[in-house]
Amino acid sequence: MGLLDGKRALVMGVANKRSIAWGIATAFQREGAELAFTYPGDRLKGNVVELVATLRDHERVPVLACDVTSDEQIATLFGDLASRWDRLDILVHSIGFSPVEELRGRFSQVSRKGMLDTIDVSAYSLLALARAAVPLFEKAGGGSIMSLTFNAVERVVPSYNAMAMAKAVLESETRYLAVDLGPQNIRVNCISAGPLKTLAASAVKGISRARDLMEEKAPLRRNITQDEVGNVAVFLASDWSRAVTGATIYADNGMNIVGVTD
Repeated sequence: MGLLDGKRALVMGVANKRSIAWGIATAFQREGAELAFTYPGDRLKGNVVELVATLRDHERVPVLACDVTSDEQIATLFGDLASRWDRLDILVHSIGFSPVEELRGRFSQVSRKGMLDTIDVSAYSLLALARAAVPLFEKAGGGSIMSLTFNAVERVVPSYNAMAMAKAVLESETRYLAVDLGPQNIRVNCISAGPLKTLAASAVKGISRARDLMEEKAPLRRNITQDEVGNVAVFLASDWSRAVTGATIYADNGMNIVGVTD
């Protein structure tokens, strides 16, 4: 018996095999969950389809389009999902985007449009998706929503710039959604992962140094792995965490408690 036997999970944000979302998805399937995936556009569709083909029973796994900046596409996504599934138990929001120029240089030079675009994709999308998912969650009697953040909210991470602002919005949204959706038995939490080597992280100057610092300074003296983040997500998706909502859970080997700089 897996921790997620009988549960259905929509995983959003897979870009390639190094994606945190992919680590979460494989952990979910290991624990018995039925999966569905999205892709934001044709550029990443092939990557997602290729990865899904490696999963057990992949022929039954929906892979659906959704540009989260479009309310129409979000509505279409959940309409399509409702035609396939009678309920939804888990929603994984692992979505982030910022124009590369907003992740370089001085924070004071971040553009208005760059900031707004970053927050729209990386943070407001959680609210829009949660709202659209409620009817399917209600059919399940509740469920678990989780998103991915990074500890650049309380501490300054050079070059994270506009994305740090989006993550601050995301963490605040988590608390507000937890209160708003709690009466419907829908839990909302954040995972703050350490600096994994992902496609999104590659755009942030100095991220490799952050990984080195993890090995040097984190209490556990090692980097976090994709599998370890996946296991935290399994906990949040399972009934074992049914008393946990509105939380930001750190999966960073304790780095968040250490007052160090470079």
